Amino acid sequence: MRTFLLIFLMTSASAFAQSQSKFPPPDKSPMDMCYYPTNYPILKIQNKTAEPPVCRIVYSRPNKNGRTVYGELVEYGKVWRLGANEATEIELFKDAKMGGTKLKKGRYSMYAIPLKDKWTIIVNKDTDTWGAFQYDEKKDVARVDVKAETLITPAESFTMYFDKVDNIVKLVIAWDNVQTKIPFSFN
Repeated sequence: MRTFLLIFLMTSASAFAQSQSKFPPPDKSPMDMCYYPTNYPILKIQNKTAEPPVCRIVYSRPNKNGRTVYGELVEYGKVWRLGANEATEIELFKDAKMGGTKLKKGRYSMYAIPLKDKWTIIVNKDTDTWGAFQYDEKKDVARVDVKAETLITPAESFTMYFDKVDNIVKLVIAWDNVQTKIPFSFN
């Protein structure tokens, strides 16, 4: 009986130890977040916020890693999740305009259809989805075309950030040798 109990306890301890060590591997394209106002969480802890947050974007950041990004990894003319892994999500804490299109306060996914000279940026009401595999055009709430610009210095990591110049807010999206700038207004 003691032998049986000892074997049972050792087996249970071993199974418990193994179950504790099955952590998922680190993601190759880690998630990141950008806010408008820029750096809102940091400003908040420093008591330097002049206005509440109006927008937050959660996205994954793939790296170029020597690959040809546009035209190969990201196909021209096809819906892309704007990053890697889960579809990029935008949360508006108040009504806004993207380009000239009104968007209501809420959480949405963002996609793009890249072409060589322009991108169509899509805001869609479906959220919590992986990639663009189940993208449904019927759930689009906005589409805005923006110019694709060539970068002199390529961006190794996919990057999104808000830039405010002369009271004009633009969401800058950059990766490899391409960037786009999407005008936003938060009135």
